[in-house]
Amino acid sequence: MPFTLSGFCEYREEIRKSRFITFAAPIASPADAQAFFEQHSDLNASHNCWAWKLGAQYRSNDDGEPGGTAGRPILAAIEAQDCDQVAVLVIRWYGGIQLGTGGLARAYGGGANKCLQAAAKVELISRVPLSCTCGFAELALVKLRVADLGGLVVEENFTANGVELQLAVGEAQIELLQTQLADLSRGRIVLQR
Repeated sequence: MPFTLSGFCEYREEIRKSRFITFAAPIASPADAQAFFEQHSDLNASHNCWAWKLGAQYRSNDDGEPGGTAGRPILAAIEAQDCDQVAVLVIRWYGGIQLGTGGLARAYGGGANKCLQAAAKVELISRVPLSCTCGFAELALVKLRVADLGGLVVEENFTANGVELQLAVGEAQIELLQTQLADLSRGRIVLQR
């Protein structure tokens, strides 16, 4: 199961006189990732290297370090921690000692890995879109049942006869939710994919 972060986290370390600070945060879009990098990058630092992953989309940047020694190891750390919808920025202040390509990859990837290991994570649940119709009197109970199973009420439209709901529920919870809603409404509420 993939995870995302519950919030912002950071990790600091010094490797052979170079200072590294790693920042990580959850993102919902590529624009969120870009805004995160712009907000937290330090223009006085030697390098601001980053990577983000959002489903099948991902990007990385070495910011002047030798090709493949910063961005890719950061992205590999994101994947190794089974994270998704995450952006990671590693800032380096050069300390005068060359680390070599292997040392750079270990420093950037290791910092990202340690930051993500220490971060509070939230399991990403893939939800199935569903719809149903219920009466006004049943709405509060329907919302309660959906929330209890980790689902979301995406949209609600009030009509003359009741409420049309658009839901998002985990695949494993659909059958139980259908049973609960049928019991609640004497079989009138039916989930539709």
